[in-house]
Amino acid sequence: MAKITLQGNEINTNGNLPEIGAPAPDFVLVDKDLGNVSLSAFPGKKKILSIVPSLDTPVCAISTKKFNDYAKEHDDTVVLIVAADLPFAMSRFCGAESLEDVKTLSVMRSQDFSKDYGVLIEDGPLAGITARAVVVLDQDNAVLHTELVSEIAHEPDYEAVLQAIG
Repeated sequence: MAKITLQGNEINTNGNLPEIGAPAPDFVLVDKDLGNVSLSAFPGKKKILSIVPSLDTPVCAISTKKFNDYAKEHDDTVVLIVAADLPFAMSRFCGAESLEDVKTLSVMRSQDFSKDYGVLIEDGPLAGITARAVVVLDQDNAVLHTELVSEIAHEPDYEAVLQAIG
């Protein structure tokens, strides 16, 4: 269990992020077309998993835009935005913001991803959705970098992500 804060109030996640160097847990998430997507959908690509509570919040929107800008310039990397939002809402947000270079994935069918990655918020007003975190994977899905953002209302450390991805 990890402790984070929401506007200064302590809340808990169900576990810890995957270990650096370990293989990333596989997952089945839902894409914008309501299809199931797993890590195998992105062979040979580095991956940035930007895990957010909801794209309908200012900080999640900002980080998604920043990662979209990165993805535009790096064909060898896929940026996956993982949230509790429905795929329709995620697509609407990306369309309204002209974000074409990130892939949005929803945890709507299962909380396995949230549990396996240790980001399921267990208490407080956001219980049941994901904490803000970033997990960077290499082409073979080994974990290169992780960050559980200590205050949910803060942005992740983009510089650390970019250094990890190389």
